[in-house]
Formats: sequence, structure tokens, C-alpha cells
Amino acid sequence: MPVSPASPRTARAINDRLALGLLQREGPLTANQLKQLTGLSRPSVADLVERLQGSGLITVVGEAGAQRRGPNARLYGIVADRAHLAALDVRTESVSVVVTDLLGAVLAEASALVGGDTETALGGVLDLVGRTAREGGVQRLHTVGIGAPGLIDPATGDLHDTTSLPAWHRRLAGSLQERLGARVLVENETNLAARAERRDGAAHDRDTFVLLWLGDGVGAAVVLDGVLRRGASGGTGEIGFLPVPGTGSLPSASGCEGGFHSLACAAALCELGEAHGLLGPGMSAADVVRHAVGAGEDAFLDAVADRVAVGAAAMAAILDPGCVVLGGEVGRAGGAPLAARVEDRVTAMSPLRTEVRASTLGGAAVLRGALLAARDAAQDELFGPPTGH
Repeated sequence: MPVSPASPRTARAINDRLALGLLQREGPLTANQLKQLTGLSRPSVADLVERLQGSGLITVVGEAGAQRRGPNARLYGIVADRAHLAALDVRTESVSVVVTDLLGAVLAEASALVGGDTETALGGVLDLVGRTAREGGVQRLHTVGIGAPGLIDPATGDLHDTTSLPAWHRRLAGSLQERLGARVLVENETNLAARAERRDGAAHDRDTFVLLWLGDGVGAAVVLDGVLRRGASGGTGEIGFLPVPGTGSLPSASGCEGGFHSLACAAALCELGEAHGLLGPGMSAADVVRHAVGAGEDAFLDAVADRVAVGAAAMAAILDPGCVVLGGEVGRAGGAPLAARVEDRVTAMSPLRTEVRASTLGGAAVLRGALLAARDAAQDELFGPPTGH
């Protein structure tokens, strides 16, 4: 059936969003540059600029070239302080927070340990967010993105109730929304890390890939054709429960011991490090792997790669992603040397060509992903068509 042409109002909204996207990616532009990049007529660009200025979304931020004067030389940019954002990386016993403007420029950041009973822990995190915002000169937060371990219900956006996580985790989003009056988004930490790796990191050139998270626990984020896949219950990528050889038992509905978790989690790799004489007092699994890379401890790195490759090969066989990114504390610590070893083993186990890469974003991947989620949500609201008629 024929498609109706867009109404003038819809066409204006589309053009506005196109221009705002260009200003976000390219930085300040003149009206003539907007005309060239959008393909719109000069009158349409003039109307667009006037409309966006009137709505408080863009403003004149300077002039292009010292020799040029007049309206055509004005540089227009997005009003960065139109909205302020916060992102949180929530750990079991700590929280990191960053506060930014609408374009992602960092205004303030902080980290703190979290302890005590539920009310004490929750109050401490709320105070940390409020204090960080004030230090950044922010009176009101528009959107907050939270990265947390655990399953996120795709229907409600809430953390699943699980005894393995502190109670304050599940109450944090609602408490922040109540205190701040901001929109609060919660997403699994591995999914957010994958979002950041695709936008700015190791998977920037990939529409389809898997991020294999190696830390205290193991997990995976699955991106297919540019879309993050969550599954019916939010459990896509719960690879810790994958039954694998070499663990001596099977996982259960109440625990992933006996699954891939028992091969590749931090505790298992510490035991492996101890068996190789590499585990010193107070060392974490990431410390051991980092030391092994620096010291050329090939036997230990080979043994780690043997374990990690079991999970990577399983994801390759099921999804054929073409690329697996090793993230988490252990993945980052192993870097390119571990990634190359894992790729060699996956190649030997699977006929499906699978490149294995190390994360390039370091420890900031979850926080970066949470900020991207908050920024995209805020811009969708602010840059969208106005409501009403």
C-alpha cells in the first residue's frame, strides 16, 4: 500500500534531529556547513536554526574564521548544560559515579566503599551521588544510568531478586529516582561494557560480537546486527551456568558452581595461579594474570587460555559472532597476549572464524556504558519532537 508523506511537523522533527546529531558528532557548525551536511535548502536550515535556538537546544558559540563576519559565520553548538547526567558503576562493596553535561563532558567524579546494613549502605550511595553532583555545580540531574551485576528484567528494567547481591542494589534505582526526581536506568554491567566497547572500544568496527566478561564472576554480552540481545528473561549471556568439561559437576538453578564459572572465575584462576607458584599474598586473579604477562609465564597463560577458550568456543558455535572481546578485570589484565592464545584455541576447536580481541577501555567500560545509556536516553527525550499540537 502507498506510504503517506510525512507531515510538515514530522519532517521538521526529523530535520531537527538530523542537525542535532551532526552537532553532537562534529561539534559546532555554521549554517552553511549544516546546509552542506544535511542537504537541506538554505531557508530550511535558517528555519531549523531559529527553531532549535528558540527551544534552547542550540546557541551561538563563536564564529568560523577570523576574516568572516555576519550571520553565515556564526558557529552553532548544542547547549551542553541543558541537562546534566550521572552514571554509576555499582559493585558489591563499592560505587563509582561520574557527573557530566549533556555532551558527556565530565564535571565531577568520585568513588567510595559501601558497607553497613541496607539503610546505611543505601544512604551512603545517595549522599555520594548528591555530593558529586554539587561538586560539579549541578543542581538537578536529568537522567542517571546504573551499571550493576545481576539479571535485569527486560519488561520492568528492575534487578532480579537474588541472594547473591546486597539488598541495597535492588533498592538503589527507586531511591535515586525518589530523591533526585531524575529518570533512572539500570542495566547489567556486562551489557553496558559491550555498549561502550562498540561505541568507543575494541568492537567499534563490529555490528555483531560477544563480550566475554572475566572477573569475580563470568558472563557475556551478545550484540547481533547492532542490537544488544537480552533474552526472554534478561538472561542472555549467563555463560557461568554453561555445563562444561573439566569441572567434575554440573551447575544448578540456584548456583553456577560446576559450570563455566568454576573454570574461569577469579577464584578458580587464583587457584590455578597458586598451582603455578604465582599467587602472592593479597593478589587478585587480575594481579596474577598481569604479572604472568609481564614475566612471560607462558605455561600459566596457556592454562588460562585453555579455560577461557571453552566458553569463547561455545559462544562461537552457537552465535557465530565473528569477534569475541575479553573484558572484565581478568580480560583487561591478560590483554593482547591472552586474547591471542584464546583465539588460537578457538580456531583449533571451531570451523567458524572468530577473532578474539582484548578490551581497550580498561576499568572504565561499565561507567562509560552507563553514561552512554543516560546520554542517549536524555537526548532522545530532549531532541525528540515536541509534544502537543
